[in-house]
Amino acid sequence: MVHPVGLAGFLVAVLPLIATPGASLALLVQHVTDGGRRRALPVVLGTVTGLYVHAALAVAGLSALVMHSSVAFAAVRLVGAVYLIGLGLWTWRSASPHAAPAPRRRPRPRGTDSVYAQALLANVLNPKAASVYLTLVPQFVEPDRPLGGQILTLATAHALLIALWLTAWTFLVLRASHALRTPRFRRTAIRTTSAVLIALGIRSAVA
Repeated sequence: MVHPVGLAGFLVAVLPLIATPGASLALLVQHVTDGGRRRALPVVLGTVTGLYVHAALAVAGLSALVMHSSVAFAAVRLVGAVYLIGLGLWTWRSASPHAAPAPRRRPRPRGTDSVYAQALLANVLNPKAASVYLTLVPQFVEPDRPLGGQILTLATAHALLIALWLTAWTFLVLRASHALRTPRFRRTAIRTTSAVLIALGIRSAVA
């Protein structure tokens, strides 16, 4: 277990990173706008799963290997950048006025899996998310105590905080549901999301 003071310090330190708009928030706004509150859950779960992937890699030491190898780090960064840019372009295309509108109640059995995978990959392929567990987490763990349990505790606290943040944004988006349902606003929201994803990808590529 992590000391309560250390846990509180970690949450204070990671909060600005969570509050900074990123791929997870962009995906959340897009999918909630498109499909309602049910589409928020897979985004949250995908993001949280990504955090645990980074935590597991940190425990295993694999992330440290990537971060200390400039070639490996550049490869991970570029893969993540390409994914974000590709996702942004695909999202922009989905807002085309020439695209056929989706039926209101047509079942989409694989939709939830697709949203979950998008959120998961957006987090896993983000090297800056991995760097949290390599630069920030070590400051709040005690080397003379089991490392795995401490990192798991911090990752769980991190996951709960980001889940609360995304849930709060879900309710904010739903409050404006009457506006979000208009085709014009929907296209604007999707294209804004696309621009954010592309910008994040470019920033990751050139950072």
